[in-house]
Order: sequence, then C-alpha cells, then structure tokens
Amino acid sequence: MGIRRQRARMAQSSSERKLETLDLSYNRLVHVPSFLPRGLRRLTLHHDHIERIPGYAFAHMKPGLEFLHLSHNRLQADGIHSVSFLGLRASLAELLLDHNQVQAIPRGLLGLKGLQVLGLSHNRIRQVPLNSICDTRVAQDSNLISTHLENNLIDRRRIPPTAFSCIRAYHSVVLQPQRGEEEGS
Repeated sequence: MGIRRQRARMAQSSSERKLETLDLSYNRLVHVPSFLPRGLRRLTLHHDHIERIPGYAFAHMKPGLEFLHLSHNRLQADGIHSVSFLGLRASLAELLLDHNQVQAIPRGLLGLKGLQVLGLSHNRIRQVPLNSICDTRVAQDSNLISTHLENNLIDRRRIPPTAFSCIRAYHSVVLQPQRGEEEGS
C-alpha cells in the first residue's frame, strides 16, 4: 500500500531547497514515520491509523518541528513514550492529539518548553495528575496559551488545584464539557 496523498511545500533557502511542510493524512499509517526530513517544520498526520509515536523519531531534526498534528488517529497512552518528543523541546509550539484513544496525559509533555497549543480533546483521559501539564517542582510559567481537554472522561473535582499553575491565563484551559456530565454540572 503506497502513500495515496501527500502535500508538501518547499522553501527556498540560500542555495538549497528544503522540505518544511509535509501532510501525510489519510494514508493509513500506523506509526509516525522515522527518518523524516531534518529541516521539517510542520508535520500533519490526520485521519491515519497511527497507534504510536516511536521514541527518538524527531531527535535528528534541526531546528525541530514547530507543528505536529496527529488528530483523528488510534493513539493510546502506551503508544506515546517519554522519549517520543525528544528533539522537540524548544521548537514544538503546537501539538494536536485530539480525537484519539489516549487514556492519560502523555508522558514527555513537561519537556516541551516551547509548547503553546495542546489539543487533547475527544480522548479517553480520566485524570490530570499533578506534574503532568505543569511541573509544580519549579517556579516557572509555561508558554501554553491554549490547552484543550474537553470531551474526555475527567472528573473535574479530582483535578489537583495546582495542576495548571504554570499557565498564566487560566481561561485558556478548556475542560468542559466532559463526557458523561449532566448539563449544568
């Protein structure tokens, strides 16, 4: 089975052409491809069958991805490892993992210091553990300006009070509605 559709945008840089944007959506891929172009800035893998993000898949990339869109796939928590985002610490600004089967906040998010937009809506997340979004052990604000966790299975009453303490604008955290909640609760 070959790649049915791929969109790519080339950028002109001094004397070389480099691939900056790659869209491999709708290709039934089961994992994020390894050996992606080193200078890639935007990777879109919507509506595939992705079940895992291999460890170190992005470690070779310089300066690193800015946008990683993995919405509408089959990702589960055990398919995302603490080293899955290695190499994206400073560069990744937008991570979309909505409409998957993720049962827990993915490991490795705390290391993404440049992250501004995090999409985890429409998953199966049941809780927001302390130190999963914000590291309460360090007094440092996050760059997150938009965090979407709506339409999961989270009991909002069980979220630790400091779970989002690093986020400057608390209204940028979207938690409602949650699946199974009654209207008005």
